[in-house]
Amino acid sequence: MNTKQIEAALILAQTLNFNRAAELLCVSQPALSYVIKELEGEIGFRIFDRSGKGAVLTPAGSQFCQELRSIRDALKNAIERGQNFSVQYSDSITVALPVRSMLKSLPEAMTACAEAYPDVFISPLFSGFYNVDVLLRHKADILIAMDFEVSHLPDTEVYPLYECGISLIVHRDDELASRKSIRQEDLYGRTLMVGGGSPPALRNVQQRLVRSQKIHYFNSADHDTTLTNVAAKKGVCLSPDFFDEEMNCFRRIPFDCEEKFNIVLCVHHSDKRQSLFYFIELLQKMECKYRRC
Repeated sequence: MNTKQIEAALILAQTLNFNRAAELLCVSQPALSYVIKELEGEIGFRIFDRSGKGAVLTPAGSQFCQELRSIRDALKNAIERGQNFSVQYSDSITVALPVRSMLKSLPEAMTACAEAYPDVFISPLFSGFYNVDVLLRHKADILIAMDFEVSHLPDTEVYPLYECGISLIVHRDDELASRKSIRQEDLYGRTLMVGGGSPPALRNVQQRLVRSQKIHYFNSADHDTTLTNVAAKKGVCLSPDFFDEEMNCFRRIPFDCEEKFNIVLCVHHSDKRQSLFYFIELLQKMECKYRRC
């Protein structure tokens, strides 16, 4: 299967008309029919049922074209990255971190590393929470995560980055928004959003507050739903300081509790590149500076 076949199948799946698809692909209608027939022969099943000049996706073809879109997008990204590297770079370091991660040092560390290793491209990769697969599948060279997420990973090395606490997230119009810190009793009578894949230390705090029986709680499916409810003034939530919800409608206020999170850098044990360790040291030093260690 080649790129010409992929594009032909996806355009025809979009138009369901051979003549229109051929026009968009700048080929003749017989040439398009041949490409589709050749592809179907290669994969062993029909993608389209023909009807005059029209086409209808078969059930197998519909599923196949959904997967083809992902393949096309991944291939396009791979080609673009290859083009970038062929011009300027000879090596790369991919840094994976969850979306909304609070890592103020990352842009500065990328700039400093480029000065020392101009032929090494540093690329951030934003993934979902608790997604260690990006490291295990070698899609990333460095994974920034909480220590409990990576402590069990085989063939990896872990380096400390920083320690952080927990903050309360409130709407900017909330009367608590002007506070410099929040204690448990400040939340009495309030509605606390809980759940949504909270890490263990955060669940401990949530459960302690709920057990006080002086705080209402609302189970939330995920953190995005929680933030939407906070923005709608339906409650407040707690969040590790690893994440950044400092948007226009939110205020983040330190919460007084003993629970902490250790944020670490996890790398493959076999990766001994000097540029990698130089970048890790930059992140450690710069993040310490930002947090005034």
